[in-house]
Amino acid sequence: MYTMEDLKTNRDAQITVGSIVFFLLAFPIYFGFAAGNADGSLSGSVVADYKVNGELTYVELDSGTEYVADGTPWMDTFNTDAVDDADEMNIVGLRVSLSYGEDENPQGGICQSGTAADTITGTATHLNFTGTGDGQNGGADGSHEVTAEWYNSSMVGGEVIEGLSMDDIKAQIDSMGAGLGDHTVEISVAAQADSCATPLGGDNEDNGEEISYTIELIVFDYTIVPVVEVQGV
Repeated sequence: MYTMEDLKTNRDAQITVGSIVFFLLAFPIYFGFAAGNADGSLSGSVVADYKVNGELTYVELDSGTEYVADGTPWMDTFNTDAVDDADEMNIVGLRVSLSYGEDENPQGGICQSGTAADTITGTATHLNFTGTGDGQNGGADGSHEVTAEWYNSSMVGGEVIEGLSMDDIKAQIDSMGAGLGDHTVEISVAAQADSCATPLGGDNEDNGEEISYTIELIVFDYTIVPVVEVQGV
């Protein structure tokens, strides 16, 4: 421990204290500079081990109800201009949620019939990406979802990604604005009418179904972080 008198008269004390002050000031500056350079290099083309952390959210593009006649598809196109700040979103997919009931009325009286399941098909399309899915009402209510995606979802979930750079990964999970523009939805119904089992019966009437739909943009917010292996831990 040096006193103020030592600092005034003792040259060794002056050198020692000066060195301590220098390192206390220089080390934070050096490590901050080094960390900055490391972040800059890893944010680009450096191949290393990385993880993708992110969250999917869903932004409504449109919703409504349409009566879709048997054998006559309903189709409409929706544009991202209807969504505030869509150009700031990483839009990686389109989700269409469909729900429906059963319009078929069974015959009564002597002729006892039931209701036959109808098949409802939904198709979601953006650019050259298309997703299609079927569902059935089964004589009652039904629902299903259809999605079209244009990103590599296998990179999401916390698994270590090896042999790629941040730029390589970003190219597979960031749409770079490709999710903007028109999104097309088509809904079709293949109705099936049940028949009465007696000679006095006939087919039920089933001309289509009323379909409720919700159309959503799939948005992916993410970060790419390097995986650092600490030796000896």
